[in-house]
Amino acid sequence: MHPVIAKTFGGLSPQYYGRHFVFGLIISAFYVFMLSRSPHPMQVGFFLLILINTLLYPYSRFVYESVVSFVMGSNVFFVNAIVMMVVKMFTMLICWGFAIFISPVGLAYLYYRHSRA
Repeated sequence: MHPVIAKTFGGLSPQYYGRHFVFGLIISAFYVFMLSRSPHPMQVGFFLLILINTLLYPYSRFVYESVVSFVMGSNVFFVNAIVMMVVKMFTMLICWGFAIFISPVGLAYLYYRHSRA
C-alpha cells in the first residue's frame, strides 16, 4: 500500500472506523429508503454522494470529536438523556452530510500525525 494512503486512510483504528462506518451505513440506508419512496428516481450522482459520504463519515466524525475534545477538555456535563441523544443524532447527520468537506481536514491531520511518528 502506498505510504500516503496508509498514513491517511489507515490512520484510524479498525474499531473506530468500523463503529462509525456502521453509523454511516445506517444514515445512508435511511436516506436510500426515503428516496426509494419518492416518485422521482434516484440520480446516479446523488447515489455516489451517499456512497462517498458513508465512506468518509468516520474521518469527519474524527474531526468533530477532536475539535469537541479540544474545546471541552476534560469537563463533564450532566444533561437529560433525551436531549443528549437528539444532539448526538443532529451532529451525526451534520458530520455525515458534510463528510465530503470535513473529512479532508481529518485526513490531512492523520497524514501529518503519522508522518511525524
